[in-house]
Amino acid sequence: MSEQPIIVLDPAGTDRHAEYRALRERGSATRVDVLGVTAWSVSDPVLLKELLTSSQVSKNARAHWPAFAETVATWPLALWVAVNNMFTAYGGDHRRLRRMIAPAFSARRIQDLRVSVEKVVSELLDGLADRPAGEPVDLRLELAYPLPIAVIGRLMGVPEDQLDGFRAKVDGVFDTTLTVEEATANTAALYGALDQLIAAKRAQPGDDMTSLLLATRDEEGDGSRLSDEELRDTLLLMISAGYDTTVNVIDQAITALLTHPEQLAHLREGRADWNDVVEETLRHEPAVKHIPMRFAVSDIPLPDGQKIAQGEAILVSFAPANRHPDWHGETADAFDVTRATKDHLAFGHGVHFCLGAPLARLEIATALRQLFERFPDVGLAVPAEDLLPLPSLISNGHQALPVRLRPTAG
Repeated sequence: MSEQPIIVLDPAGTDRHAEYRALRERGSATRVDVLGVTAWSVSDPVLLKELLTSSQVSKNARAHWPAFAETVATWPLALWVAVNNMFTAYGGDHRRLRRMIAPAFSARRIQDLRVSVEKVVSELLDGLADRPAGEPVDLRLELAYPLPIAVIGRLMGVPEDQLDGFRAKVDGVFDTTLTVEEATANTAALYGALDQLIAAKRAQPGDDMTSLLLATRDEEGDGSRLSDEELRDTLLLMISAGYDTTVNVIDQAITALLTHPEQLAHLREGRADWNDVVEETLRHEPAVKHIPMRFAVSDIPLPDGQKIAQGEAILVSFAPANRHPDWHGETADAFDVTRATKDHLAFGHGVHFCLGAPLARLEIATALRQLFERFPDVGLAVPAEDLLPLPSLISNGHQALPVRLRPTAG
């Protein structure tokens, strides 16, 4: 069959839904340009789940991507493939690293965090309670951002005065409009902040995950359990994933409910609950649109007769897959909290399924429930079409989410 033109993905994420449709129309997989790097975007959920559990697919760019060495110096998304943590680990290395992190996200640990999450949300909403009726409030800035950054900060032992600095640097990791120079500078600043955190926790350990990982690192003394690079990059993964994804889903869930009042009515009339909202938002508007990259360990035949050749890059296209009509029928594009089957890939699939998913779900549901209980008349302060997307082909949220918590009197 003739080769189709490569779809160039918009780094600013301007019209994501049109892009999703274009990808799906091409079939189960199609070639795309990701900031100058050619990859296969896989948007068919059946094929995607197969690849995410296949030994023919690796996340280790150094081992399985021939273009790695020549690409990382000139690609703005180099950090996404160059880090040395669970995100890029393959096989035994992935299992070793995951075992070290898993206790932080155990069912008991999440249950212990429930009271803390409730308290943080309550305090954030208390801070908004005295705002004058009709005054716009940016809920992304004043609720969606500070909740997960506070929770992951406590879990990791990040001092409160450093949280905002981490937030700005993590935002840069997901901004796909940065130049190579800007992305490189942001990475250096982020690693500098991580080095400061490591030094502080080594000098004064606490009851937090950073101190636990340091103890693990220092047990053998030779880095055989956790190298310095793995330690730093694991902290990077936990802080960035624990913050950015939750921010976006809170943002998108509030937006969806305020633009679909009939769905909010389902909640208020008992036909759905907050967990339904969380799962439908994860399906309808997942926090991450596309994840770079995975790599073909050997040739992978595709259903249409094409093949992903050994060494080629694979872009995991979660958002287009979540709305695939083969999965959710003719209503796949609709936001429906009463949907019987809300299956999605928002947290991945297989051995790389997100460890932090239970914590994220807890934070999102708590934020939504408390917000709509405290401020039942909340509404958007601008037309929905004026909400600007984040400048990213990865991260799926808005630059701001202005609302009015109470209508103006009269």
